[in-house]
Amino acid sequence: MSPTASLDRAAPPHTKHSTPTAHTAAATSNRPSAAGGGTPGQSPVRARVPGVERGLPSLPVLHPTIGAPIVDIRTLPREQGCYAYDPALGETAICRSAITHVDGDNGVLLYRGYPIDAVVEHCSFLETAWLLLNGELPDAAQLAQFTRDISRHTMVNEQVHAIYRGFRRDAHPMAVMCGVVGAVAAFYHDGLDIFDARDRVIASHRLIAKMPTIAAMAYKYSQGQPFAYPNNELGYAANLLNMLFSVPCEPYSAPAVAVKALEALLIIQADHEQNASTSAMRLVGSTRANPYVCTAAAIAALWGPLHGGANEAVLRTLEEIGTADRIPEMLRRAKDKNDPYRLMGFGHRVYKSYDPRAKVLRPLCHQLLQALGQRDDPLLRLAIELERVVLEDDYFIERKLYPNVDFYSGIIYRALGLPPVMFTPVFAVARTVGWVAHWNEMITDPETRIFRPRQLYQGPTERPLPAIAERRSYPPLVG
Repeated sequence: MSPTASLDRAAPPHTKHSTPTAHTAAATSNRPSAAGGGTPGQSPVRARVPGVERGLPSLPVLHPTIGAPIVDIRTLPREQGCYAYDPALGETAICRSAITHVDGDNGVLLYRGYPIDAVVEHCSFLETAWLLLNGELPDAAQLAQFTRDISRHTMVNEQVHAIYRGFRRDAHPMAVMCGVVGAVAAFYHDGLDIFDARDRVIASHRLIAKMPTIAAMAYKYSQGQPFAYPNNELGYAANLLNMLFSVPCEPYSAPAVAVKALEALLIIQADHEQNASTSAMRLVGSTRANPYVCTAAAIAALWGPLHGGANEAVLRTLEEIGTADRIPEMLRRAKDKNDPYRLMGFGHRVYKSYDPRAKVLRPLCHQLLQALGQRDDPLLRLAIELERVVLEDDYFIERKLYPNVDFYSGIIYRALGLPPVMFTPVFAVARTVGWVAHWNEMITDPETRIFRPRQLYQGPTERPLPAIAERRSYPPLVG
């Protein structure tokens, strides 16, 4: 299912500033001058690109169903002999997708066209999973069958237990998940034909069903407790809480308010367009690798503190602040451009207004703290006070640096009883649905090719190799 796209031609600009230029820069060390000219430390050199002095070529323009037009630059090398430069692909669409739409300027997040607040209010996590995978909400019969299918795959092979025991008890759960999820392919090698629709369905169901079990086992192993088997009589969120916190010697029943909060958190974190981990899933998947190792790569990307690890960083920020009387001092540091200190949990790279996910989580967060009687937890009390001060501070209001999803998800995870190292693994449980949806979409997209980005080469031009006695000494780049 692809977004409707029309194609026309971009008219060449006629202003005196419209002639395209290529940006080159010399290396900024004391090494030999890099390709592109200039001397070390100089600003990038602007030079005309041969063949395009007559002005910017007429390029096709693709129109998404929502959002700004996108210029199709695939013909640039063939027609103009040059490439585009876009570090981190921040201004480049890498695929067509019909799954999720993010409008950062207006604070909008849509799952298959449905606003995130409506999805959280009216749908279960498994309904949301079906929606992301299949494009439309399930009817009653489809939801019942999908729930049965997921339930059938919640257990992992008993031999997987031995993999956990190969890790240190104090290993980060994300490191454990990377290894275990990649190893799952060794247990299901009979269903790895990615071009067989049935195999893709089974692999998708297995990943969605087993990820809570794998994450909970990582936590139990770190605690020195026996693994808790899944209980298929429970819902998805309740089952995850049961596997995280139940022990054999006494009954456990997750509080309804905790299940509600976790269910909302799983839905909110299920997908977020072409983020770093989803792009990693697509990049590895473009090599036609099996979906388990693609997911392991996505988990590795999610682990980064600038991505899924940001909610873990929120708790570290609160611990660094320590007490409410230090909030003004830390806010002064956060506002100081010359201070490297960062106040984690506020503002977002994509959202230039209030994060719609945070807007949904905020009331649930306060309800959870009230119901569990955790408003007296010193760290959570500090978080609520920090939220209040920031929301009344003109500096943050003018710059739209509001509490983001990481701020509230970190507080919710803490209130549920999870240590910070488990925040990102639970995030991975939720995001697996989005990863799998994008992987399926990519595999069935006729435009999919193996990812092979270009680079702006800044190294030396071709040179003779000197004998060791003739070599000068340079500081090592890595060592």
